[in-house]
Amino acid sequence: MSDVHGQIQDLPAHEAVAEDVRRKGLGVDASELHGLLAGYVCGGGQVTGSDWLGTVMLDEQAPRPAEGEALDTVFKATTGQLADADFGFALLLPHESQSLEQRAAGLLGWCRGFLGGFGLAAGAKPPLSEESAEALEDLGKIAGSQLSYDDPEGDEQALEEVAEFVRVAALLLHGDCVLGPARRRRLH
Repeated sequence: MSDVHGQIQDLPAHEAVAEDVRRKGLGVDASELHGLLAGYVCGGGQVTGSDWLGTVMLDEQAPRPAEGEALDTVFKATTGQLADADFGFALLLPHESQSLEQRAAGLLGWCRGFLGGFGLAAGAKPPLSEESAEALEDLGKIAGSQLSYDDPEGDEQALEEVAEFVRVAALLLHGDCVLGPARRRRLH
């Protein structure tokens, strides 16, 4: 899903997606919704730009994102980034100008969404490597974390490291559930 120049689209700003989510009354925040979409795609779920929202929200009545609105761009950017061989996948999290607490809450919400979407698409026993199984377990621990903020500088660095771990974990799971089966089909 690239633009006219063959470049992978960037995610829209978190606030633009958050506003679109609020306007549509979806009942999740922008980060959690992005996690749902990414988890569903990483788990091998098949969606199109017109049906993805209803599919990941388990709501056939969910509004369909209009061409060019933030939720449409989220879908195109996410699926394009996950399909890209350069591992340019990004998490949709609150901007760095937001408080540490808001950004951490966004990351935990993203993880909760990812786990839900992944489980929905991959089922109870996905074909995971040992490394991916551990990463999935760690995502569950992160999603259920209770955070404290005692050391602002250290907490800031820790949040960046955890966010990078989460990003890589999503790519690992995508590799096992989507890229691995696709390669096996090509070999046969």
